[in-house]
Amino acid sequence: MEITVQWIRTSWTKESRGGEGAARRNAAPVGFALPCPAPSSAHVVRMHERNDFAPYDSQEDLDRVNVQLREADGRLRVQPRLEPLLAIPPRPRRPPAVRLAPGQWVRWQLNYRFSSASGTQDWSYWMDTFNIAYGPVGADAFLSEPTVHIDERGALR
Repeated sequence: MEITVQWIRTSWTKESRGGEGAARRNAAPVGFALPCPAPSSAHVVRMHERNDFAPYDSQEDLDRVNVQLREADGRLRVQPRLEPLLAIPPRPRRPPAVRLAPGQWVRWQLNYRFSSASGTQDWSYWMDTFNIAYGPVGADAFLSEPTVHIDERGALR
């Protein structure tokens, strides 16, 4: 069965933690129209504060996307992998994997805060949004409300 993956990464620094910067960041879309990706590729969209959160898209192999996808018994099991173990916020208890039936899709969001190992650089932040559909979808599939929404974002301070 066809699997469609869109991975959106929004990244920023403390400059966009409040005020106008945060307003621009929060206005960034969490879903985009799909190009015609190859069957084994994902639509990847990057947005960064230094570019005023303008989207830049590309395609990557599915095995480079930080999400586990496994088909079994007519369903697709979806579970994003976490980034480095020392990332903040800690996630001691994660939601279970989502099992999608054909025709369903999930939007799964996670956020992170990082500092340099020596603590000499300011904090940096990012949010990953994974839009994943099981079965054929139209180009505008991820512009609507998902069948399942998992919000695993935590307080970043």
